[in-house]
Order: sequence, then C-alpha cells, then structure tokens
Amino acid sequence: MTLTIPVGSEARRLRFLFGTTSGATPSSGVEDYWDGDIYWVTPEDLGKLSDRYVRETRRRITELGYKNCGVSLAGSGSIVLSKRAPIGQTAILGVPSTCNQGCFLLSKLDDVDERFYYYALIHLRPALEALGRGSTFMELSADDLRSVLMPFPREDNQRLIANYLDRETARIDGLIAEKERMLALLEEKRAAVISRVVTRGLDPNTPLKPSGQEWLGEIPAHWEVRRIKFVTACLNQGSSPIAANTPAGPDELGVLKLSAVSKGQFNREENKALRGADDEEQLLALCRGDVLITRGNTPELVADVACVPEDEPNLLLPDLIYRLRVKSDEVLPEFLTSFLITAAARVQIRRDARGSSGSMVKVSQGHVLDWMTPLPPLSEQEDIVNYLRHTEERAKLTKMEISSSLSLLSERRAALISAAVTGQIPLEEMTE
Repeated sequence: MTLTIPVGSEARRLRFLFGTTSGATPSSGVEDYWDGDIYWVTPEDLGKLSDRYVRETRRRITELGYKNCGVSLAGSGSIVLSKRAPIGQTAILGVPSTCNQGCFLLSKLDDVDERFYYYALIHLRPALEALGRGSTFMELSADDLRSVLMPFPREDNQRLIANYLDRETARIDGLIAEKERMLALLEEKRAAVISRVVTRGLDPNTPLKPSGQEWLGEIPAHWEVRRIKFVTACLNQGSSPIAANTPAGPDELGVLKLSAVSKGQFNREENKALRGADDEEQLLALCRGDVLITRGNTPELVADVACVPEDEPNLLLPDLIYRLRVKSDEVLPEFLTSFLITAAARVQIRRDARGSSGSMVKVSQGHVLDWMTPLPPLSEQEDIVNYLRHTEERAKLTKMEISSSLSLLSERRAALISAAVTGQIPLEEMTE
C-alpha cells in the first residue's frame, strides 16, 4: 500500500539529507555488554518521552557491547525513528546514542535543521506507516525510508518554520496538558468519592466504630466486615481458547481480553473472536452481575475489577480472569466491585500478589475469598450503588466534553505541522 502526502513545492529524497543506519542488540547473556555508558534507544524509550529529545534510555550498553554488535553511534542533533512496533515514532538525540534493531538513526549530511525534519517526519508518519511490510508484524525498510520525499526549503526558512512550530505547538501542548490535568483530577475525585461512600456510607453524621482492620479504619457502627468467601456463591476462572486478533462481530463468539476489566469499568469491545465453543466453554458465558477479577497482571493492575452490566451470552471468560458470583441476599455485585477498586482494598491485594518476576504477579482464588469487605445492610448498599451510578453518569458527560476538546487540539496540532512544513502558511505569517 502507498500513500501520497504533500511535501511542498521543493523536495528531496531522504537519502540526500540524512545518513540512515539501523541498530542492533548485544547478546543479552553477556553481562559485560550491559550497564555501560552508551545510550541505547528502543521504540519503548521513544514511546515514553515527555518532549522531542532523547536524554536518557532505559538501558545502556558498554564499549565492549557496542563493538560486538556492529551498531553505529549518532551524535546529538541526529534523529531517531522507530521502524516497527510502531512505525514512525520520532525524536531528536539530545546525547550521542545508538539504538536497537527497532529503530533507525538519521545523521545529517548537510546543514539542515533537525527540528524542521523532526516536524516533517511527524507530518509524513502516515506515509511511513503505509510503507510497512511483513507477515507477523509491519516493518519499515531502510530502502523505503531512504526513498521518501522530504520537504526541502532553504536552510534559513527551515529554521524560521521550526521556530514558528516550536512556539505554536508549545501553546497547543500547554492547552492539552491542562485538559489532561482536568481528566486526572476527575479520576482522583471519582476514586475519592467511591472510597468514601463504600467505607463510610452516604450519611456523614453516622456513628463510627473501629473495623478491626488497620488498613480499613473506622466504618459505620451498624456495618459488618466479612470475608468475601462468606458472601460468594461461586468463583471460577475461564479457559484459553485459540482466538483471532480481531474483536468478535455482533453474532460471533468472543473471549475477553484483560483490558476488558479496568478500574471498575467493563469494556465489552475488548475481546477476541472465536470460531466456536464447546458445551463446557459455553458455560463460561458472562451474565449480568458477574464480578470479574483479573488474576494475573502487573503489580499495579492485578486484581482489577469490573461488574458485567448485562447478560453477554456471546462473551466468554478467559484464563486470566476470575468470575465471582455473589450471594444476592448478602451483597450487591456493584457494591463489592466498587469496594475492590479502592486504595484500602488494594492493601490486601498487594499483600497477596505473588510472582517470580516483578513485572507479572498473580492472585489465587484462595486469596480472593480470604479478602475482607465492609458490608452495609442490603438497602443501604442499593442507595450507595445508585448514588455512585448517578455520580458516574455526570462525570462521564464531563469527560466526554474534555476528551472532545483534546481530540480537536490534537487535530489542530497535526494540521498546523503539516501546513507549516509543506509551505501552506506564508513565511511572513511565521515571523515573530
């Protein structure tokens, strides 16, 4: 697939502007190759940058590792570009660096402004992605990259355009950061409201008593604290059927992904299509009120929880998610879900999470059943659940408005960059 994107009235192929080299990885089994002083950029590093400059990398290699893997070192001011997973992430080297095989290093051949070409490559990212080839994953080849047409204004105009884009994108980025802070504050408020009402109730004047659990503190005097096993009808986990990498269609079977469960929210679209299921697997179909608990994930995300709002006969439970069904005369599934996402509940989860590596831990069914939960009378649970539902609905409208503004700002930023690097904005309008 090819994609044509405007590059302006004057253009040159990238090979005439930059020397292009690919990276490599020293043998991971040789300790003498690692933890040295040479910065080693990966696509992961590019995805975590807070601005356009690479000043640090997660891993570094030694001089011996550098010599044994045949990579090149690019100087400050060179550009680094990811060629897979994903294609087209771009940054400028703030320090001399090399990279792994997932990136290209672009070293300037002439006196070109690296900031201008950083912006130009952002503009050209859709074209670079369209050039990707591969069966298991898409990758941009060096030959295809070198053949890409780049805008080529005079060097003084490159600086003028880059200065203009620095000013204008900084202004837009400030607005984006403000909107993102608003979203973060909304999430903090949501967490605080949930924590307050599921541990103290809706009446701020109700008498309190010690819960008997240091991590829980005081609770209303008429509440109980119970182990989850005493309010559980059944707890099971799913299977690991062979599934496609695409979501199930309206009438197809699907198996949930871990991402379907997030901070108390159930996202049914996060699933993988199945060709079919046997009778035993069909028993794993989701029903309204199922409390889903991720049994394996990173320490921050393990035992994330969501409640299924409606029957889902075509969605099946996967191996890495537990399904807990409550005793309906003891606890509402929505109340239990809300409690389990609080900071207090996660004290128990962190205590029990186990794993051989720090990046992946699990909780057992025994752990889940042994956790404690505050337990108001059922009628009070209903009031709390309804209160939280109405609060969530109001917050969702606010989030939608902010998210819409964020999308418009991002589109404005991309359009501004494209217009500037392709000569659609008169140079006199860019002068301070």
